[in-house]
Amino acid sequence: MSVADYDGPMMSDPPGPTWDELADNDSRAVPEFLRGESWRDLGDEMLSVDRYTSPDFFRRECEKMWPNVWQFAARVEEMPEPGDYVLYENAGRSYLVVRQEDGSVRAFHNVCLHRGRKLRTESGWASDFTCPYHGFAWKTDGTIKTVPCRWDFPNMRDDDVKLPEAQAGVWAGYIFIKDNEGGPTLEEYLAPLPDHFARWRHEEAYTTAWVGKVIKANWKACAEAFMEAYHVSATHPQIMPFTGDANSKYMMWGDHVNLNITPFGVLSPQIEDAATEQDIIDNFLKYNGRVVEPGMTLTVAEGRTARASMGDHNRKRFGAMFGRDLDEASDAEVQDALTYNVFPNFSPWGGFQPTILYRWRPWPDQDHTLMEVRLLGRLKPGEEAPQPEMILLPEGGSFADHLGQLGNVLEQDMYNLPQVQAGMKVSKTGQLRLARYQESRVRHFQHTLDKYLAREEGDNG
Repeated sequence: MSVADYDGPMMSDPPGPTWDELADNDSRAVPEFLRGESWRDLGDEMLSVDRYTSPDFFRRECEKMWPNVWQFAARVEEMPEPGDYVLYENAGRSYLVVRQEDGSVRAFHNVCLHRGRKLRTESGWASDFTCPYHGFAWKTDGTIKTVPCRWDFPNMRDDDVKLPEAQAGVWAGYIFIKDNEGGPTLEEYLAPLPDHFARWRHEEAYTTAWVGKVIKANWKACAEAFMEAYHVSATHPQIMPFTGDANSKYMMWGDHVNLNITPFGVLSPQIEDAATEQDIIDNFLKYNGRVVEPGMTLTVAEGRTARASMGDHNRKRFGAMFGRDLDEASDAEVQDALTYNVFPNFSPWGGFQPTILYRWRPWPDQDHTLMEVRLLGRLKPGEEAPQPEMILLPEGGSFADHLGQLGNVLEQDMYNLPQVQAGMKVSKTGQLRLARYQESRVRHFQHTLDKYLAREEGDNG
């Protein structure tokens, strides 16, 4: 069922043009996979705050969900050479994601099989993984290399002490791991993302900035803050003069992938005052830290729209940045927020523009989240990507210190989230109410979580 077809209670047409109507006027053809409807009415049942505050609910996520989902663990530029490894930790488990001699990637549990010490506590390069406690050592392919005083383990075979291995897969420069066997392949799990992103070539992307911050809120509450544009008018009022918040479009595919498209270069339909196309551009340049640069100016020619003018400018600008001809790119693809989410915690933006990438991990419990924000550029032909490192902000640190105007917008979200967690803990009703359309991605996300939590022990399909 599409939102256009739904005629049930409490549903009415949003104000202003739909995103598809805006796309009809783009100066280049918008990809068909972004057109039309891919939305399901998932009802309006209330959600319990226990999903965010209960230690028992969190325990069930750690036991039944996290080991059975594909998780974004690293980008390929983090580990370009054999022996490079990334320490990936989440939900009480620790992994070493290792580049092999043949260029492939494998993932091993980061635990010594002798007395249980972690083998590594940070990412780096290694010829082997030697435990600092007693000196047991493993090759980078997970097979045992050295056992001090091997004579004192008479019944131990080499196969007994292979490092336990998780599944690993690579798509478009992103490295994923999945602990338990079974279930969909990585490509099946991500569908239709690979088809969509083939156009935007993330295999040519690389990390230009990477900032992490610990938020005093549940990981789901943090992720869900980026699944809808409904909060824009209250949380980010400064962007409304160039953001079609209530014109946003919501799409979902299967259990694992959904999308929010928020148009830029248009006036919010919730603003009643008139604005010229030049007013829209001027506000765009002042407050959008993603597709504009400091000091940038742009004049809207007579008879042109702000949206088309920004499209023309960004096709040239991003084409020069990426070393690519972007003449085919639609206005939407060089300015709109095409915010995908892959269950449970991977959110890459689409389009021909510097890419935002989010990841959320419980850090370490139901009340804290490590939120990571990456910016991805594109390699020009012949360029090699630098090896990135995350900047972990100290308590009280700001995304704005490293991400500029984008960071200022993110900090407005960060201001809300600890109070969301605190409010849910003292809620008298213990219930949350979701908008039927604008927050449908949140409900889609929660429905998928329920499917994992309902599985029987050993069911990883």
